[in-house]
Amino acid sequence: MNNPKQASAPRFVGGRASMKKELPEHLKAYKGVWVFIEFEHGHIHQVSLELLGEGRKLADKLKVDLAGVLIGAAADELAVAAGECFAYGADTIYRVADPALAHYRNETFTKAMTDLVNAHKPEILLLGATTLGRDLAGSVATTLLTGLTADCTALAIDEERSLAATRPTFGGSLLCTIHTLNYRPQMATVRPRVMPMPARQSDRPSRIVDMNLNLVEDDIITKVLQFIPDRESNKNQLAYADIVVAGGMGLGSVENFQLVKELAGVLGGEYGASRPVAQ
Repeated sequence: MNNPKQASAPRFVGGRASMKKELPEHLKAYKGVWVFIEFEHGHIHQVSLELLGEGRKLADKLKVDLAGVLIGAAADELAVAAGECFAYGADTIYRVADPALAHYRNETFTKAMTDLVNAHKPEILLLGATTLGRDLAGSVATTLLTGLTADCTALAIDEERSLAATRPTFGGSLLCTIHTLNYRPQMATVRPRVMPMPARQSDRPSRIVDMNLNLVEDDIITKVLQFIPDRESNKNQLAYADIVVAGGMGLGSVENFQLVKELAGVLGGEYGASRPVAQ
């Protein structure tokens, strides 16, 4: 949870604790489910499409629209990405195009997101728990003075339209379900590959809403001097592998760990290790 004030104090009814969920009147105007679409260097991050699938379920439960937020430099490039988002469930795309948004910078993307939220008032905002998504989610939640539940493994809507965001805690030994009761939007991040990839559909209704920020580069403190691609980016990563063969301390030696590598090769997967071995 990002904001310690996000949950109302529990009250005891009939011998058990219950939560007071009366939504302040000024927050009842917040409607709709949004997904931040992580779009960099011409590619949509897989987790954004996964979140569109999950967001579609939440939006249908609430009987509201599902929207994606695309931020970047070129409107035409964002339009192509918007087509993919519509195919994976989005009803609307909020597009923010500005030359100053060519590369991710916390300052510019936070302004884009907070301005959009303040203007259009979504009740739920989902982001991928990637390096970029975690950085953006924390600053957006702080700026909007709302709650943020990180690294969720399940999302649901309860009978009072509250987002029930479930995440592991205490090293994964417990699951904790968190409600952002009296603040909007309700924010959550989800790791890649936690939610299933939705089926791609064609000929879905679509709507693009543009917003101009009129950013002035000289007013932005952070500057991007150079983009250096990750040398390992073209190799398979454990987070995206369909098959992972893992070994632990029971293997007993480096030589025996070779068996794990060989089995992964036969199965067409990746190999990994338990934490003690990886350290």
